[in-house]
Amino acid sequence: MPASTTAPTVLAARALLLDMDGTLVDSGPAVERVWRRWAAEHELDGDAVLRVVHGRQGFASMAVLLPDRPMELNHADNRRMLAEETADTEGVVPIEGAPAFLASLAGLPHALVTSADDALTRARMGAAGLELPPVAVTAEHVGASKPDPEGFLRGAAQLGADPADCIVFEDSEAGVAAGLAAGMRVIGIGAQAARYGATVTVDSLAQVRVTADADGTLSVTVN
Repeated sequence: MPASTTAPTVLAARALLLDMDGTLVDSGPAVERVWRRWAAEHELDGDAVLRVVHGRQGFASMAVLLPDRPMELNHADNRRMLAEETADTEGVVPIEGAPAFLASLAGLPHALVTSADDALTRARMGAAGLELPPVAVTAEHVGASKPDPEGFLRGAAQLGADPADCIVFEDSEAGVAAGLAAGMRVIGIGAQAARYGATVTVDSLAQVRVTADADGTLSVTVN
């Protein structure tokens, strides 16, 4: 069972790995616009499509939704949709608590691990007024989409941290599964993350405080 957050929980780590959409950035309206258009093109129910796409790269979501479709068509659609999403930042805002939380990590080992490509990542972080971490693992850097753990493992390697010493911040089912598959602990953002098996769940990043000990160990306090 996920740990209760009714009393403070303190987790020790050497590095933090942060998802973007749904964790730091609320891009829901933009995501919904592009995926509802795609659903209509393929005569699929938009609500059913939106239940699948969160956390995954676009081509991977398409493979779930249209399992018999040639993958090269999925990749072509994905490239087109990434360009559409990059140009559409209307309604993109920071998640509650994200600006202060991200600012508190300055100088501490952390990385962004997102299913967005580099251009979309920069567009959304910029639209939300959030500074991009020095280390960012985007879609171009991995061969497999979440729920595969590759992105989180790559982020840990770039920070020089053992996976067991990393904490992931995620909101989606695919993202939580990826973090756990990487052998990491996962702090789930939003009540639904508890259903996905996150180690600890918070309603807001405002409930999380990170401090660094003299030896570089990070103490992550969840209230």
